[in-house]
This record gives sequence, C-alpha cells and structure tokens, in this order.
Amino acid sequence: MNKYYTITELTREFGVSTRTLRFYEDEGLIHPERRGRTRLFRAADRRLLQEILRGRRIGFTIAEIREIIKVYKEPPGELGQLKLMMKRIDEKRDELRQKRKDIDETLEELDNAEEACLTRLAEIGVGT
Repeated sequence: MNKYYTITELTREFGVSTRTLRFYEDEGLIHPERRGRTRLFRAADRRLLQEILRGRRIGFTIAEIREIIKVYKEPPGELGQLKLMMKRIDEKRDELRQKRKDIDETLEELDNAEEACLTRLAEIGVGT
C-alpha cells in the first residue's frame, strides 16, 4: 500500500511552512501528486524533502540542490551524485573557512581601531 503524506503532516514533521513546500514544488524539486487542490506526497517526496532541507542547512543554494538531484536521476546515478556531493561539500567547507578567516581579520582590525581610539582618548585626557 502506498503511504501518502499531506502538506500539513510534512510541515509539522520538518518544521517548515506550507509556503516552503510550495516553493520547492514551484522550483521543481519535489513533485507531489495532486488530487483537486490537495497535494499528496509520496515517501520518495518525503525523503527528497529531507535531503533538500539538509542541503539548505549546510548552505547549498537551490541551484546546487537541483544539480545534485538531477545527477541522481540521470547516469551515472547515485555514484555521480555522491561524487558531486563530495565536491560541493569541499567547496562549501573552503568557502566557510575563508569566511572564518575574513571574520577573524575583521575582528582584529576592529580591536586595533578600538585600541587606537582608547590610546588617543588617553593622550587628550579623556577617560572612558
């Protein structure tokens, strides 16, 4: 027997809005069955939604998620998807490391600017 999930069940399970699910549907990432105005999601849609949300949490764009899904559905299938996923993970990790470096450098600059201000305030006799 095929198990279907309603939009309400998935929004509750994953903590997302109905608008989010409709957005993913509009983007062609999930394809629920339609019965009138009702959307019925298959177990495969549920798993796909789980992976989409995981991808979003780790910072993948909708385009990157779409690309990963597309690779899975076409040859070389899962192997190609896993290789692409590893490549995207490495890229995302490098991007985050660069952001961390940039943030550390900015914090150091702020500390230096603050120290210069405090020094100058002391020189002109103003206490903080």
